[in-house]
Amino acid sequence: MEAAGPLCLAAAALLAWGFLRVWDSRERTKSQEQAGVLGDGSRTLLVIAHPDDEAMFFAPTVLGLARLGHRLSLLCFSAGNFYNQGEIRKKELLQSCDVLGIPPSSIMIIDNRDFPDDPSVQWDTERVASILLQHIEMNSINLVVTFDEGGVSGHSNHIALYAAMRTLHSEGRLPKGCSVLTLQSVNVLRKYISLLDLPFTLLRRQDVLFVLTSKEVAQAKRAMSCHHSQLLWFRRLYVLFSRYMRINSLYFL
Repeated sequence: MEAAGPLCLAAAALLAWGFLRVWDSRERTKSQEQAGVLGDGSRTLLVIAHPDDEAMFFAPTVLGLARLGHRLSLLCFSAGNFYNQGEIRKKELLQSCDVLGIPPSSIMIIDNRDFPDDPSVQWDTERVASILLQHIEMNSINLVVTFDEGGVSGHSNHIALYAAMRTLHSEGRLPKGCSVLTLQSVNVLRKYISLLDLPFTLLRRQDVLFVLTSKEVAQAKRAMSCHHSQLLWFRRLYVLFSRYMRINSLYFL
């Protein structure tokens, strides 16, 4: 009986490994299919709330879109100054993006008291939407990627970005041909079982799915490691166990 637990874990890990091998064998075909859905060579904007969101939550999407030939840019709505570390975190974001392949010229960080890094503050939806629309139009963006209504972690700043994009989309204010992809939030159990979540993910519908190869997982971890100021013990565990360091499932608005 004592051996049952380790055996079950080993069986689950083997099952996930098997699914991943199947995924790897289909990767080129799937990438071609998703390129048709997403548009090869699209100008894509990743919209995040804080430095480290790009690595902690969106690394599979960033690396997956790069595979498809997308030209990626990033808009970060705060400097992450909750603990007065804003200047440090700006530099960490640039370093992380360099690892992920986003050049400094394609990164904009908003450091404005209207958008504090604070889960207790509700960002003004129309103000966020206005800045988003201006950035989209100025840069001829045709795909926006951001959080869904759950914000992955439930952080109000994440959810504010979704609310603003939802407003622009529902009111028909986005430029013609501009699509919006949102990152699916999952329950706590699925969030922290890493690749063991892959079978459950494959059984569910999503518009776009990115799964990192082992080489890309190492790249994602290197990007996250650039955020030295944020690597407290629980975030180190997050890097080890979170599905978002390996898997992203996304839906179009």
